[in-house]
Amino acid sequence: MKLSRLAAAGGIAGPVLFTAAWAVSSLRQAGHSAAQVQLSGLAADDARDPQIMMAGFVVLGVGSVVFGAGLGRVTAPRTAGPWLVVVAGAASVAAGLFRRDYMLLTGPGFAGESWHNQVHDVVSGVAYGAMLAAPLVLGRRFRDDPGWADLSRPVQALSLASVVALAVFASRIAAPWNGVVQRIAVTLPLIAEVLIAGRMLSLPPAGSPAGPGSCQLTSSRVRGFRWYRPRRGGPSRSPGTQAMSARS
Repeated sequence: MKLSRLAAAGGIAGPVLFTAAWAVSSLRQAGHSAAQVQLSGLAADDARDPQIMMAGFVVLGVGSVVFGAGLGRVTAPRTAGPWLVVVAGAASVAAGLFRRDYMLLTGPGFAGESWHNQVHDVVSGVAYGAMLAAPLVLGRRFRDDPGWADLSRPVQALSLASVVALAVFASRIAAPWNGVVQRIAVTLPLIAEVLIAGRMLSLPPAGSPAGPGSCQLTSSRVRGFRWYRPRRGGPSRSPGTQAMSARS
């Protein structure tokens, strides 16, 4: 399998498996609805089967790191977008390893935060920021590329909608449904990642006439030639042909 296609597969598998992990884990929390428990709480010490959500974070992170690295090879000139995807992936892995202490942030049994809970909060913020910024940067880059231009507005719209959902989540104005709002805020940029990864899978193999790198190859060939206007009344001739005619 080509490296670009392996990277694209990571960009699809990571978000899909992460979504499946929180969906299954949400259903397994007896006595707590999905609207009540945040995603990080599903991996907490007192959650039921926290390893499901921990695995979801790690798989998402690894898939995004591989995807971001591969994306940097097919989008030229290189921008910060692929690196933001890599950062978001690395932070997601850390969020799964340094998990939260409790499912709920308040209530019976809550007794402050451990050091790994605090690390989780920091890396989660990094993951959110990079996850939201990456589609905005990539969407701007895609506008100037005929092969990607149709994805520019959708991925940017998904990221902006996620920003709005995250603002609602942070404000707690929809407190009874905060868990649902958070899931929406996270899912929207993951949809953008899947769309971009799907486009990578549809690209022709590298080295083919329409494959990645063909534009750069064509432009270098064009720069290797000198073009001459045809003379009036006759076909164009290169300087070498003119010199041979003069000697004859």
